[in-house]
Amino acid sequence: MKIGIIFAAAAACAIASPAIAQDAPQHIVSLYRAAPGQQVALLKWMAQQDRAAAAAGVAASQIYVHTSGDSWDYLVINPVTTKAQDDAVDAAAKKMGIASGPRASIQFRTMIASHTDTTSNGPMTAAQILATLGEQ
Repeated sequence: MKIGIIFAAAAACAIASPAIAQDAPQHIVSLYRAAPGQQVALLKWMAQQDRAAAAAGVAASQIYVHTSGDSWDYLVINPVTTKAQDDAVDAAAKKMGIASGPRASIQFRTMIASHTDTTSNGPMTAAQILATLGEQ
């Protein structure tokens, strides 16, 4: 799913080749630390982005909520999308009155203290990963 600036940042991560497989990454895994007092606003923003994605036929985000340990609030998994899918999500967002493009990026930045994006393949079992490496 395209979420404004998330994909711009993730594109930089996608340049590196995956360590396990040579296939294109399947997912963007993001960790978000909400700005103080912005957890609900961030979740509402993500819900709007999911509605635009659904209208464009793109899968919604999978969100995991932090319960203990490190300092992140939400772990979000999105599929890597094509330019055509990104354009369709942008068009749906505009039609729905949801910010898109640079405006969405600015809104997004007001709700987070920090975030990281990385690309990944999976889910896979250890045996499947070993098979991609030619190991038994």
